[in-house]
Formats: sequence, C-alpha cells, structure tokens
Amino acid sequence: MPVTAVKADCTCKLLRLISGRCMVCLIMEMVGNRSFTLTTGNGKRSRLRRLKSSVPPASVLAPLLFNIYISDLPATVSKKYAYANDLANMYADGDGTNSGRCAKQRHATASEYLQTWKLKLTTTKAVLAVFHLNNNDAKRELKINHNNETIPFCSELAYLEGMLDRTVTSCRHLVSFRKKLTSRFAFLRRLVGYVWGAGATTLRTGTLALVHSTTE
Repeated sequence: MPVTAVKADCTCKLLRLISGRCMVCLIMEMVGNRSFTLTTGNGKRSRLRRLKSSVPPASVLAPLLFNIYISDLPATVSKKYAYANDLANMYADGDGTNSGRCAKQRHATASEYLQTWKLKLTTTKAVLAVFHLNNNDAKRELKINHNNETIPFCSELAYLEGMLDRTVTSCRHLVSFRKKLTSRFAFLRRLVGYVWGAGATTLRTGTLALVHSTTE
C-alpha cells in the first residue's frame, strides 16, 4: 500500500474520534514528513532517508496514537489487555483442546487485521502460554505459526514486570521480586554510615525511587 494511502487511513481513524479537523491536521503534520540519518562511531553518515511509517520514538503522543490506530481491532470472545504497544489476548476455557483451536482461529483473525493495516507482529517478542492446574498436560504446548514462523511457547511468561507461571502461584515472580529489592536495599545501606552518610531527605528520596516504586 502506498504511503499516501496509509496516511489517509490514519487520518480517517483520527477523524472518527477527534471532531476538530485542525487538530487532526496538526497531529498528522507532527508525525509525518520525518527523515533520519545514521551516524557510525567513526563519523560516517548515511544518506537522508524518509520514514514511511511509525511514530516519533519516545513521543508522549506515540502511545495515544497507537491506541487510536488499533481501536477498531476485530471483536472476539477473548479479552484483550493493552499497554503501549504490548497487546495480550486471553481466553478461558475448561477444555484444553478447544482452547488451542480457538487460539488459532483468533490468531488468524488478528493476522488478517495486521496485514490490512500494515502492522507487523514481532515474532521474536511474541509468546504463547497456557495456565492450568492439570499436571498431566504440563508439557503440552500450543503451536501457532505466523507468516511461516512459529511463535515460541513458554511455561513462564514475563508480562509488565510480572512473572506468570503455569499454575499462577506467583512463586517465580516473588523470587525475582525479592532479588530486586535485596540489591536495592544493599545499595541504600551503602549510603548510611556511622561517620558519613546521606541525609534523611536523600535517603527518603532514594527509598521512594528504588523501593517504594517497585513494591507498588
């Protein structure tokens, strides 16, 4: 699909949610007509290249624009959980065989949507996971292919700083959480000394930044 067609599709999606045409034109002007060059360590620079897709990296508008762009995801019986550009598709069923079949059907629907709107699934970051208490099926794996690539299956899933194991006991997550806090407490202890040491304000700020934020 030409770049102009993709830009027109983005504009249409914005107009569905934003009534002001001037605001839509301003947004499209901010994210469009962008170019870049690549500079190596020895000072060599590539020629100017034009970006044909994506949004400005680290932009405060990027997550919002991405959510608008995928706001018309096809409806399925599964639940979707999104955070920035991470999207989790979850489905609950008592029959493991039926769950696998439904997962393949939902992925086929999602693949068609991605292809239509020129979105690319990063197969190296995408994972499949199954959560259940049936130990007889502990080693059973789902197999789903995307563009002739197999999406990896894992028994423990890291999602939004949390570790989810098959039986959802949170044991692996708590172990990882404890190691993280232990190292941070050790760092704070180094700031406290008998003769020298950081003041109460500095220690409180460090605790809030390193410990409190993690525990929350």
